[in-house]
Amino acid sequence: MTDLSLATYSVAGGYDLRIADAGEGPVVVFLHGSGPGASGASNFRGNWPAFVEAGYRVILPDLIGYGASSKPEGIDYTLQLFTDTVYEALRAHGIEKASLVGNSLGGGIAIQMTLDHPEFTERLVLMAPGCIEEQASYFTMPGIAKMVSGFGSPDFNLEEQKRLVSNLVHPNFASQIPDALVEERFAVARTQPKDVLARMRTPNLGPHLGELKQPILVMWGLQDEFCPESGARHFLDQGCDVRTMTFNHVGHWVQVERAEEFNRHSLEFLRG
Repeated sequence: MTDLSLATYSVAGGYDLRIADAGEGPVVVFLHGSGPGASGASNFRGNWPAFVEAGYRVILPDLIGYGASSKPEGIDYTLQLFTDTVYEALRAHGIEKASLVGNSLGGGIAIQMTLDHPEFTERLVLMAPGCIEEQASYFTMPGIAKMVSGFGSPDFNLEEQKRLVSNLVHPNFASQIPDALVEERFAVARTQPKDVLARMRTPNLGPHLGELKQPILVMWGLQDEFCPESGARHFLDQGCDVRTMTFNHVGHWVQVERAEEFNRHSLEFLRG
């Protein structure tokens, strides 16, 4: 497997953001979702090597509060904070234009970044993107209720981490989650403050989807318990240049549960 090179950039607010980089060619930025222990490398471990092999340069940022990036306490983790800090780090890394791949919170960041900097984004690949409903509506989803745990406390342990990761996928896939993925996320989760989740603040970008002019590919698991699959309809209703795909017997992690299909469809889409 191609090795990832690592770089860290200081951004506004005095925070540091870690970026992993591999390959050569057109740039694809992968934006990971939220949840205890999330990071760019762990969320897309089954995806980015295929993109490098296909001739793309892959960028995997760790969002503020996640991975190896700064994890401040006592602040609100707003969508604008996530977006502005990762965009600043990408520009410092020399990225001037890219296609954005985002799942869950990362999908919301990809949308916000494209709205803020339309010249930066070439294409969008979104898997169950967040931030397209009112935040309160996400808390009615059954997956969110299952996420209640001891995260952020001394009692948080590896078994609890495994349960939380298992909630992200369809029950049929839960036994296939690699132990290495759980352990990787647990190592990060132990360094995260509760504020990362407790003080997350996201707006509803749904009414602004029609402002996106870039080609969009949206993928969604039909049994997603975190972001309602009906959200795919918002892109269609607002007249976006979009193709939507729904996967049966799949939860919140299309890129993990259907990695081969996700890679193939995404690469076909990026080639235009």
